[in-house]
Amino acid sequence: MKSNRRTFIKKASTGAIGIAAFGAIPSISAKSYSKILGANDRIHVGIQGLGRRWGGFIEPITQKDSNVELVYLCDVMQSQREKAAQTFAKKASYKPHLVNDFRKVLDDKKVDAVFIATPDHWHTPGACMAMEAGKHVYVEKPCSHNPHENEIIVDFQKKYNKVVQMGNQQRSSIETNHIIREIHNGIIGQTYKAIAFYINSRGEVPVPKKASIPDGLDWDLFQGPSPRKEYQYNTWDYNWHWYGWDFGTAEMGNNATHELDIARWALDVNYPVYTDVLAGKYQFVEDGWSMYDTMEANFKFSNGKLIQWDGSSRNGYNKYGKGRGTIVYGDKGSVFLDRSGYTLYDRKGKVIEDSQSTSKESGLALGGGGNLTTRHGINFFQTIRGKSKLTSSIEVGAVSQMLTHYANIAYRVSKPLQIDDKTGEIKDQEAMALWKRTYEPGWEPKL
Repeated sequence: MKSNRRTFIKKASTGAIGIAAFGAIPSISAKSYSKILGANDRIHVGIQGLGRRWGGFIEPITQKDSNVELVYLCDVMQSQREKAAQTFAKKASYKPHLVNDFRKVLDDKKVDAVFIATPDHWHTPGACMAMEAGKHVYVEKPCSHNPHENEIIVDFQKKYNKVVQMGNQQRSSIETNHIIREIHNGIIGQTYKAIAFYINSRGEVPVPKKASIPDGLDWDLFQGPSPRKEYQYNTWDYNWHWYGWDFGTAEMGNNATHELDIARWALDVNYPVYTDVLAGKYQFVEDGWSMYDTMEANFKFSNGKLIQWDGSSRNGYNKYGKGRGTIVYGDKGSVFLDRSGYTLYDRKGKVIEDSQSTSKESGLALGGGGNLTTRHGINFFQTIRGKSKLTSSIEVGAVSQMLTHYANIAYRVSKPLQIDDKTGEIKDQEAMALWKRTYEPGWEPKL
């Protein structure tokens, strides 16, 4: 059963390499969704999670041509809801409902679709709850907290036949689509390697300690699918990314998702056969950060191709000249590409073509927004209406997400991983013990 499902993912991913106007053509066409909602009907949406990403959804929602109404702003923290309402009031003449419990959004039959921009541990459970309630889903990266959730989110999409867009928005870059099409057509010859990287200079974080739950925070709902524990300062805010594996997926899930997706797309590969990592915590060694802050990872594929990840979260030395991006190597040249465009080089390193993107989306900014997120959101709406095809369907995004999970698991078990590239399973019992997480009773998504 699992083998058949993973074979489906592999075939879907391979078939998605062909590029449409704004991205990959998924195996499930927009036509199959066209009966769900009339082509000109207003789409009613809710947003779950009002932290740093939700602001990127305002523009696609409020554009007049979108014909979309924001019905709910949902967050477990009262101050986040109130702040979001004030921000949205500057862009629209109506007021959405403010709620703390996502289940209230799902109970409203008026709601057609939801955006999920919560901490990572909520992404797949929230998406599955939404699909079960009959909603289409835009789920931010990472689309899953662990490999098991990769399986279940795709299974739910297949069962409920909903539009599920993953929020790796560089798939909506016109420039990225163009140059990857050219790479596939042989512009740099036979590709053999890609380097994906991310560099930041994040600072010291507090050591978590037992504290009173902040005013306005529903700590129980914040934990959601995660087993219950006492609140520690300042777990609920952005630093949940670095305080263990209950809520976050470290920098791999937080940022590597984007560039590894582009690298995998450019090389036209799926699951690797081997993954190893060199990783550790090297900055502010006495602070509260409990994950690696530096990682180098190798993903080797059965056809001999290689993806290398170079991530530095807290040392800002900029060895590549930019904070993030992907370099693709072929036997006749190479390409550097990021959210701002691409530069094409011949084999000797001479610039052949230099693209300057019109995108305003920052590569390192924590907040949401920018042309790519807007295009990604509009593509989501147009696919719901049957007028387009998803640029990042969940069955394609889930394969890229697995690279981040392999690297995290290799780090946690402190050894390389041998992988079955047909099924995606890891050939190691200790590593497979991390395939799935423990859930709070009643919260595990099940078909």
